[in-house]
Amino acid sequence: MTPRKKKQPFLAKRPLKVLYLTHPEMVPPDSVEGLSEQEFKHVRSDHDIVTCLREDLGHTVHVLGVADDLGAIRRTLHDFQPDIAWNSLEFFHNEPMWDHGIPSWLELMKVPYTGINPRGLVLSRGKALSKRLVAPYRILTPDHFTVLRGRPARRPKGIGFPLIVKSLTEHASMGISRASVVDSDERLAERVQFIHEKIRTDAIVEQYIDGRELYVGVLGMRRIQVLPTWELLFENLPAGAPRVATAHVKRNTSYQDKAGIFQAPADDVDELLGPRIAHVSKRIYRAFEFDAYARLDFRLDAENRLWFLEANANPDMGRHEEFAEAALHAGIPYPVLIQRVLNLGMLRHGLAWSGEVSGGA
Repeated sequence: MTPRKKKQPFLAKRPLKVLYLTHPEMVPPDSVEGLSEQEFKHVRSDHDIVTCLREDLGHTVHVLGVADDLGAIRRTLHDFQPDIAWNSLEFFHNEPMWDHGIPSWLELMKVPYTGINPRGLVLSRGKALSKRLVAPYRILTPDHFTVLRGRPARRPKGIGFPLIVKSLTEHASMGISRASVVDSDERLAERVQFIHEKIRTDAIVEQYIDGRELYVGVLGMRRIQVLPTWELLFENLPAGAPRVATAHVKRNTSYQDKAGIFQAPADDVDELLGPRIAHVSKRIYRAFEFDAYARLDFRLDAENRLWFLEANANPDMGRHEEFAEAALHAGIPYPVLIQRVLNLGMLRHGLAWSGEVSGGA
């Protein structure tokens, strides 16, 4: 008698039809053979998720590249009739401030979708607003001020150097480099002008907190799970260089190798501050009305004080990115994580689904 093959705990009883929404230039090819390392890195996360949905979880997936045409989504909804849409869009019409537009439209169309709801996307997009939202909970945030486009940078009394200058609304380290950390009013003015003219957004100027760069993943809706703390490590930076998660640090693989930059579990931090990190992270997550998954960015200074920097709604879910690695460290394999994200999207719309993976809501 042939033994029955044991069914994997993350496989679905009933496959779903998933409409995968991403940017046209990030639509993963049918085969990644022949791609350079940089070319593959550009589509890797989308490739990881789509491959997992299809091959590990057995779902039917239609991938759609969306730039600025809601009509394409409407036609695909009509033709494909998906059970749920996986939202990997970070902007619409090349405008990050409109990232909430697609989930808002999907809600109007009564289509379930993955990721954070429109309110959470709006609340977390502005870095200054983010800090005001958590202030009632007595969570430490760096002193800061904003400089609107076209206005000169005037440093308020009581805010000293060093400072770091960022885009008020852009994420993914857009516009951040070593030059973003400034130590004089002259350099402050130069960097604010750069953000205004090159990134074309308002600027936020924050007290630079020298310390360890920590990331905390949070997953869930009503029942919230805080994942193990992850750390961005810098091994070979030049003497005196600030430890800042610049665009080069995040996306340039050759620079990462040269500077000895990598991510790893911050186990010693969890041993020291585990309950505190979990408590603070849950409060922040709820303050933003998050209901799916997010990554919270912190700094830990030399006195072991935890400083909240910003919240990243719908962070990168690639198999080897910090969110998925932290989930694996917590005992959540990648296919289980991807299925939980689907389950949360279905649950938000009040839809029961007979999969074998707990929604973790």
